[in-house]
Amino acid sequence: MRSVRGMRIASVFAVGGLVLSAAACGEAPEDNNNAGSGDKKYSACMVTDVGGIDDKSFNTSAWQGLEAAKKANDNIDIKYVASKAEADYEVNLTQYVNQKCDFILAVGGLMGNATSKIAKANPNQQFGIVDAKLPETNVYPMQFDTAQAAFLAGYLAAGMTKTGVVGTYGAVPIQPVRIFMDGFTDGVAHYNKTKGKTVKAIGWDKATQEGSFTNSFEKQDEGKKVSDTLVAQGADIIMPVAGGAGLGTTAAAKASGGKYSAIWVDVDGCESTSDCSAILTTVEKNIPDAVKDAVVKAANGEKLSHDPGFLGNLANNGVGLAPYHEFDSKVPAELKAEIDKLKADIAAGTVKVTSAAQPK
Repeated sequence: MRSVRGMRIASVFAVGGLVLSAAACGEAPEDNNNAGSGDKKYSACMVTDVGGIDDKSFNTSAWQGLEAAKKANDNIDIKYVASKAEADYEVNLTQYVNQKCDFILAVGGLMGNATSKIAKANPNQQFGIVDAKLPETNVYPMQFDTAQAAFLAGYLAAGMTKTGVVGTYGAVPIQPVRIFMDGFTDGVAHYNKTKGKTVKAIGWDKATQEGSFTNSFEKQDEGKKVSDTLVAQGADIIMPVAGGAGLGTTAAAKASGGKYSAIWVDVDGCESTSDCSAILTTVEKNIPDAVKDAVVKAANGEKLSHDPGFLGNLANNGVGLAPYHEFDSKVPAELKAEIDKLKADIAAGTVKVTSAAQPK
């Protein structure tokens, strides 16, 4: 949702906790899937955040980017190792340095300190990181102004709620999580101002930067617990920014028989989870394309520019709203048109979306 983790969002950011494929359970990177075999191949090696490769959020989408890079250039070999705890970050990054990976990708802002340390110690090694920008110029930053897309989601939620209450919660109060929550609540406020309504957004206070958190990107029971509390307070649409922990909310929403619904983050929840019938839309962070482009360019010998790096926004399709899928017929045409117009206005700069968590 940490993307940070910009999600670990999704992102995130967001699933099955640590439900990993058997091939991904090796203790060391060299034991993991899709390890390269040819010496002449360009090796791109990914270290996941603790949510694992199957978080249906930012780790999953970063891996999709590597898979797309390999498809675009068959001279690229890819592999990953799943971090099971934050203490694994430095170990996993260092092992990939020792394996002489050409490109080492760190997924999520929570990996920032570890990546900075290892990159500084290995200045000739090319790194990339999702949802952070580090001082080291050998770390290519991929950041996303998800406040813009979350603003649209907040407006949508305000236009769709039947109870007049919508909610959001995060995993931990880090930049890639807070940025979603800021945008969402501002979108609700914009709807109220435009329409003269009084829809209430709970779970996050932008002014005080305080709200509801699971303290985990993996524990689905914690996600359900937080959203149960929001539902008890009247919310009928909830946006979890908590990676795999948010699956506790989508599963419960699906089981509620329409009592409430969810907005997913990072990667289209209708494509990545089994809870599409309860997902109104997804605040997407286009991590796959950002990762693919970076790795393909590097493999072709192009220098990756630390400044400015990559910043995804509505104007360049780096962020956006996913289709409404099963809710498409339920979203009024007028509301769809308003959101399309709002997207264009934000992209053009005529409507300003601000958050202290926006990438600089």
